[in-house]
Order: sequence, then structure tokens, then C-alpha cells
Amino acid sequence: MLLDATTGLVTGLTLIIAIGAQNAFVLRQGLLRQHVGVVVAVCAVSDLLLIIAGVAGIGTVVERAPEAITVVRWLGVAFLTWYGVASLLRARRADVLRAADRGAGSRRIALLTALALTWLNPHVYLDTVLLLGSLAQQHGETGRWWFAAGATTASLLWFVGLGYGARRASGLLTSPRAWQVLDVLIGLTMLVIAVTLATG
Repeated sequence: MLLDATTGLVTGLTLIIAIGAQNAFVLRQGLLRQHVGVVVAVCAVSDLLLIIAGVAGIGTVVERAPEAITVVRWLGVAFLTWYGVASLLRARRADVLRAADRGAGSRRIALLTALALTWLNPHVYLDTVLLLGSLAQQHGETGRWWFAAGATTASLLWFVGLGYGARRASGLLTSPRAWQVLDVLIGLTMLVIAVTLATG
């Protein structure tokens, strides 16, 4: 049981730590100290649901419906492009890049953005439902659920650490220039991921 859970934990961390749109958004919200709990909860619960679906065997259904992944992919491309361009445009306004002004977004907008960045990303389905789901099956009937427990624990630890760790570091970004650089990096990250999805 412990070995299965540890394997799931390590595998989950390996997949989730990669820089992506979801992580960039969690990082930004943490630095803003805005709706961190909501965003972390959305990301962690979404991973929990997707991992359980994969371990339960839903991955087979996903494999047999490639057109569904294609639709999700192009919706993701559109959303990531919009978000990336919005970040770059926001970075141009250096004169209003004060930390207090950056968090004008409502809880509802943060919630919807976190949901979109999670559920409109086809890589999420490939990593959690298909990959983690198939790896879990190798641990037997009981072991696969311990593997899932380890993987979901990895997700929770990562998002809590990223969101609240960034929140503690938000004092480092007190200058307009720092926020400008952050928004440019996030915007470029989103656009690169959008291009990768579109051409992949």
C-alpha cells in the first residue's frame, strides 16, 4: 500500500510540476493574494475527479472519442490565446501596474478562469485520465486506488504550496516593472502553450 501510494505521489508530482497555463495562473493569483483558496480548490478538486475517472477506467472512453479531445483542444487554444494577449496588453500599462490594482478581478472571474484553464486543456486529460489511469492499473485492484491517493495528494500539495507560497512572496513584486515582467512572462507562456496545442 505504501509503495503504491508513494509511486502515485512521485508520478503525480512529476507530471504536475511542469510549467503550464494552470500553474501560471495559480502563481499569479498567489502573488496577487486574490482568491487563492478558491483557485487552489478548483485545481486540486479537478485533478481529484480526473484521476479517479482515469483509475476507474474512463480513459478507455476518452481513447475511443478522439473528436471530443479535438474540440477541447481548439477551445483551449482560443482561451489561452485570449488570456495570453490580455496579459501582454495589461503589461503595457506600466503606469497602473500597482499590486493593489492588479487584483480587481472578482471571485467569480477567478473561479471561471481556473475552471477553463483546467478543463479546456487536453493535456490534463492525457496526463490524469489516460497516463495516470493506465499506470494505476498496473498496481492491481487495491493498489491502483492507493496509487490514485498518492497522485491526488501530490496535486493538493503542489497547488497549496504554489498558491500560498507565492502569496508569501508577493512582497517582492512591489514595483510596477516587476508586475510588468510577470505579465509578459505569463502572456508568452499562454501563447506558447496555445501554439503547441494548435500544432500538436
